[in-house]
Amino acid sequence: MVTLLPQLLTIITLLISFPPIQSILHTSPPTIELPISAHSPPLTLCVSDFGATGDGISYDTVAIQSAIDACPSTIPCHVTFPRGTYLTATIRLKSHVILNIEEDAILLGGAEIEDYPKDSSRWYVVLAENASDVGITGGGVIDGQGPRLVGFLSCKNVNVWNVRLREPAYWCLHIVSCENTDIYNVSIYGDFNTPNNDGIDIEDSNNTVITRCKIDTGDDAICPKTYTGPLYNLTVTDCWIRTKSSAIKLGSASWFDFKSLVFDNISIVDSHRGLALQIRDGGNVSDITFSNMNISTRYYDPSWWGRAEPIYVTTCPRYSNSLEGSISNLRFINITANSENGVFLSGSKHGLLHNLKFINMNLSYKRWTNYSGGLVDYRPGCQGLVNHSAAGIIMEHMKGLEVENVNMRWYDDDQTERWNNPLDFRPSTVTNISLFNFHSGLYKQ
Repeated sequence: MVTLLPQLLTIITLLISFPPIQSILHTSPPTIELPISAHSPPLTLCVSDFGATGDGISYDTVAIQSAIDACPSTIPCHVTFPRGTYLTATIRLKSHVILNIEEDAILLGGAEIEDYPKDSSRWYVVLAENASDVGITGGGVIDGQGPRLVGFLSCKNVNVWNVRLREPAYWCLHIVSCENTDIYNVSIYGDFNTPNNDGIDIEDSNNTVITRCKIDTGDDAICPKTYTGPLYNLTVTDCWIRTKSSAIKLGSASWFDFKSLVFDNISIVDSHRGLALQIRDGGNVSDITFSNMNISTRYYDPSWWGRAEPIYVTTCPRYSNSLEGSISNLRFINITANSENGVFLSGSKHGLLHNLKFINMNLSYKRWTNYSGGLVDYRPGCQGLVNHSAAGIIMEHMKGLEVENVNMRWYDDDQTERWNNPLDFRPSTVTNISLFNFHSGLYKQ
């Protein structure tokens, strides 16, 4: 029989030999430095204390940058802009710095080419590069006067909230190769007639959340892109959008994959195109959900990409030697659309559309502008603009479409003859279609 008495005696001896842990802590407090906490109270520095005038005439660049550079690298730091208009060339954020542009303050981008770096890829009014825990807030305005506004390049833990962005030249808020980005309660106003005047471009970035934003601009409003790497885990909710191009567009830069994206509770108003996928460079798209949306699309001039499609899903090679990516597992749920054109779903010979679902949808079609119809828009690249009669849903190169609880209606007017085909497809390129509780017909005026 084994006895435990020697071991017990050893434990008792050790307990007697050492004082309680609490006694040790009380008599010799630890000197270990804790890591920075997100809840640490931030240091606040005011740009006025560094010489910024805020008169909108004199450049405040040096003063603003001095305030940013004065922030310590070990604790959060808010650089505050009180009431005024602060004219500036490019300013650069660093880690742990938040620009706090107060409600009556405007950060005004300079209008001279000399105000911006020689490298055009760094042409921003506000630029953060290889930084962490950075952002912009305060309720105020960043006005580009034409230049590009805000860029976060290769950053981590980016927060942009409660700020107004207006008058960018192109690509207003640009998120490039970033991890963990939160964009909340941001309004963007761009020139409605300016091409490339995108709202938010998410490029090669993962774990991004966009919530409660209002975007009114000329080109694509929210535009995920993949140039140098994949894009995963993007969530967009509770937004309002008007654009002369696509409200939400994946691509057309699409060299790498898009996966696990959710777009929910979004209102799209008077836009040239609603939900769009332009896959042109060989990247694949999978597991995307569009849900709980109201969409209104209309024709604008044919020089702009888009033909008033509420939903536009395409994959084709940009050039004759480009790869053909595939699109699979798309879900469109609880969507109401009022449009001057139908849905366009077009894969390519080696880039099929796989497994799309339309569930609980109301599609209403009526012409109310005088722009010409009768065209299918494959741009950029591919076949360009092609003559084609209108239809409720046009399908090409697809394998798998489930339609459940979908109502399609045409307004009964003098243009109804243009809408004489609910579903347009060729069985040679489109297979595995399932229709359950699908209805089409006319609205009587």
